[in-house]
Amino acid sequence: QVQLVESGGGLVQAGGSLRLSCAVSGRTRSTYVMAWFRQAPGKEREIVAAISRVGGMTHYADSVKGRFTISRDNTKNAMYLQMNSLMPDDTAVYYCAASLILGAPVKRGEYDYWGQGIQVTVSS
Repeated sequence: QVQLVESGGGLVQAGGSLRLSCAVSGRTRSTYVMAWFRQAPGKEREIVAAISRVGGMTHYADSVKGRFTISRDNTKNAMYLQMNSLMPDDTAVYYCAASLILGAPVKRGEYDYWGQGIQVTVSS
């Protein structure tokens, strides 16, 4: 089993920044494709960004390109999401996720492990 715990969320004004962290524990000898998803009230959970096992490849949703940066540090069993130029539309619960799939999973169903989620609220 793998446990994922998010931290770093909160309330920020539009234009501000936040950095989310995801701590990975459990079966950390295996490496995973990891990602951040988010879910706003009344909306489907959507992928925000994903990063390959050793961090060489990344994927971003069009809505966050140029504003968000995903990274990971496998020596610390951690993943991060630097969020800049935040907008009210970025308000959501953000989830850390890990996938055993080889390749570039971007769908919710392709991820095997999930954190409990953390609230990010951007005020206008």
